[in-house]
Amino acid sequence: MDISGANVLITGASGGIGEALANAMAAKGGRLILTGRRHAVISELAKRLGGNAIAVDLATPGGPAELVREAGHIDILIANAGVPASGEITEYTNDEIDRAIDVNLRAPVILAKLIAEQMIPRRRGHLVFMSSLSGKSASAGTALYNGTKFGVRGFALGLRDDLRPHGVGVSSIFPGPVRDAGMIADSAVSLPRLGTRTTAQVARATVRAIERNRAETTVAPVSLRAATLVGAFAPDTAARLARLSGSDKIVTAISEGQRSKR
Repeated sequence: MDISGANVLITGASGGIGEALANAMAAKGGRLILTGRRHAVISELAKRLGGNAIAVDLATPGGPAELVREAGHIDILIANAGVPASGEITEYTNDEIDRAIDVNLRAPVILAKLIAEQMIPRRRGHLVFMSSLSGKSASAGTALYNGTKFGVRGFALGLRDDLRPHGVGVSSIFPGPVRDAGMIADSAVSLPRLGTRTTAQVARATVRAIERNRAETTVAPVSLRAATLVGAFAPDTAARLARLSGSDKIVTAISEGQRSKR
């Protein structure tokens, strides 16, 4: 799909990957509609890029519908908003569990449903879901996050087949660790640069996925792609390797650094 001239709705645009996505879509000629938790930040970003900003809380039951009503005509949705949801499930309150599911899974599903209703009669549009390598392979200390991201992946793959006859594309993006934003940057955990990617790389991959209607795009080094495959097809083996390599300790450190964002 051609991004130039398209109305592009980006959720979670107040920083990190969301800001990089906004810059990339604007550079391609997209007309931006931005939303995020920090309204002052997205308002400034929208002003700089010539777009519009909408203040909506996607964790509320009516948030997604309110966003679609205010946004109006949408040609491309990039469902990027998410909360970390790392840490053992027994550490979470029920309200924190609800918030993780609402933001990471329910909101993208509702947004897709409402926006697809616009796109089907026009036989044009594209829906993008920002998942994670955690949506392909599970690991200790991320059960809730895994659950939401696995859910997004399954939903997107099924929706892609449902919307194919109507000329509407669906893509999922699977970033690995991103060094300049998100869980890694916020938690101050140090990882080798060769094992990470940047927000700009994720944004460029998203542009390609939209333009070429790719079902799934992974943004990670070869080593992490291989580890993800092992985790998908031999989860017990992957878990043992994680303990031996000490990567489970890294997950714990990231979880602690993200505790305040649940």
